[in-house]
Amino acid sequence: MQKIIPFLLLLISSLVITAQEKNEQQEVKKVIETFFIGLHKGDSTIMKSTLHKDIKIQTTFTNREGLKNLNTQSRQALLTGVANKKPENVYLEKLLSYDIKIDGNLASVWTPYEFYLNDNFSHCGANSFQLFNNNGKWQIIYIVDMRRRDNCKALKDKK
Repeated sequence: MQKIIPFLLLLISSLVITAQEKNEQQEVKKVIETFFIGLHKGDSTIMKSTLHKDIKIQTTFTNREGLKNLNTQSRQALLTGVANKKPENVYLEKLLSYDIKIDGNLASVWTPYEFYLNDNFSHCGANSFQLFNNNGKWQIIYIVDMRRRDNCKALKDKK
């Protein structure tokens, strides 16, 4: 009996820690989902609620000449672009999976995606989000996405 009690205490504490980690992952995932709800609706206010005031936003891609590019965008430019989206344009960024890592007040989220404009496949790639737990509220502090038009599952599925 004396050997069972320490084992049970260890098991219970391990289950509590696992539950807390799952809860943190769900909170982080909810922030990313909210960001994309804003994007899809063209609602910059929703998107803004997920972004830290000092966020850094970048995009990387290879141009037609084969040169690798890295573009940086301001928080305001992103929000203005979404707010000024033409109502007839429908954005759908289909996230294919989430890989969430958390250590303390830092979270990293990797999300491969396919992007559709007006129901037409546009490009695919991956997003990398960094989030900061700002005293109980997870906020996106860095986004970098990679875009490509080749080697995309959506294109392979069409063939």
